Amino acid sequence: MTDTPKIAQKSPYPVEVTAGKTYFWCTCGQSSKQPFCDGSHKETAFAPMKYEAEADKTLFFCGCKATKTPPLCDGTHSKI
Repeated sequence: MTDTPKIAQKSPYPVEVTAGKTYFWCTCGQSSKQPFCDGSHKETAFAPMKYEAEADKTLFFCGCKATKTPPLCDGTHSKI
């Protein structure tokens, strides 16, 4: 078991979110439904991060799993 997440991709995932809807961002990097959780973390120390959309808009969810502003991209992927 590792405490370092797998890099799913070195760029963000643009997602059209819906106000009031809850999303579960994958923190382990192993989900086949990136950027969201599919339960792949079950054998790890990771758990999905809950995110509730406040408005209908496009958000950029982190793909490298190293953002300092989870679950959203902060550009960290450009330094990996």
